[in-house]
Amino acid sequence: MKKASFLLGLTLGIAPLTAEAQNARTIGGPAGSGGMPAIAQGRADAPGYTIYRPAKWPSKRLPLVLWGNGGCRDNGLSASHFLREIASHGYLVLANGAPREERPVLDALPPANGQRPTVAPPARATPDETQVSQLLGAIDWVRGSDLAPHADLSRIAVMGHSCGGLQALAAGADPRISAVVAFNSGVYVRAGSGLSGVGITKDDLARLHTPVAYILGGPDDIAYPNGSDDVSRIAHVPVFFANSAIGHGGTFGLANGGDYGRIGAAWLDWQLKRKAKAGAMFTGPDCGLCKDKQWTVVRKQFPEKP
Repeated sequence: MKKASFLLGLTLGIAPLTAEAQNARTIGGPAGSGGMPAIAQGRADAPGYTIYRPAKWPSKRLPLVLWGNGGCRDNGLSASHFLREIASHGYLVLANGAPREERPVLDALPPANGQRPTVAPPARATPDETQVSQLLGAIDWVRGSDLAPHADLSRIAVMGHSCGGLQALAAGADPRISAVVAFNSGVYVRAGSGLSGVGITKDDLARLHTPVAYILGGPDDIAYPNGSDDVSRIAHVPVFFANSAIGHGGTFGLANGGDYGRIGAAWLDWQLKRKAKAGAMFTGPDCGLCKDKQWTVVRKQFPEKP
């Protein structure tokens, strides 16, 4: 049947659909402030993931970014505006979770002490809907898929929000990972005190082998004590800590992910693409975030220049 369809396509002058075209469902239109407007896709052959990639594939292979959702939820659209922004800067992003629900872009953030329920932890301890193994499994899925020719698997970053940030920190021990970002997250100061089932302790921070960035939301951020404590403990790899009083939900819901989109794309451009201009946001006495009065910055084991 497939051969017959192929021959019929040739007869009619119609090129047979690629595996991606056959499997993919695009959600929303292209977006992002980078040079490659990006789309979100669900794929029948990747039911546990949501894919973000430039709408038009560039000629060069793209670094891979893995994403863990707030609440470790099975909704790969939970940070869609942010992830389209990341992909628009020339990245292939695989988010844990099927593309279940996308929220409209916010005009402004809610008060820091009134968090949106879509990003807060569940009301009671329940099994996490997604797993660290699933997050890392995206690497092997890409390698065996039709997206492999577009992906540079020598450059892989892992990022996540809240519970997904714990997934990112745990996955960061994998030798294939080159950079880590934890948004509004940190290993629980009191073991077992949180709602997440991610298997990571303070001792596991010693397994990180790449630069790591913590982006926190101020005293109203429920992850603030945990993330701050992580930063104080990490003494073997470069660590960047940026804090702003925006609460636990961050800026993911704003157009292009707000400040989080700007910071996340710059960190990836510096760490995975070695762009000195992007590194200037984080390095030197006059770093971009250092001069921004909305942000407090702490750096350890950090280079003086990008």
